[in-house]
Amino acid sequence: MEKTIEETEEYIGMWVTRDGYVRHVLLSGGRYDEARGSRQSAYQGSYWVTGNHIDYKDDTGFTADGDFRDGILYHGGMILYKENLVY
Repeated sequence: MEKTIEETEEYIGMWVTRDGYVRHVLLSGGRYDEARGSRQSAYQGSYWVTGNHIDYKDDTGFTADGDFRDGILYHGGMILYKENLVY
């Protein structure tokens, strides 16, 4: 049986939109940092992964969610692709 992204922790790292406008770093330990355009750390907060689903709560209390499917993160109407960088 194929493991979920939660089990493999392959979600950790940088996720970006095709145009590079949104850059979303999922850090080990359940924190994230999202940049938008030239605005670094536009959003920061916590996340939880369950199976292939991710829930977010930013530091202001706003919540969102997304799903990992076939190596792609679908989040808030955006499609993000993982960059293969080491953090």
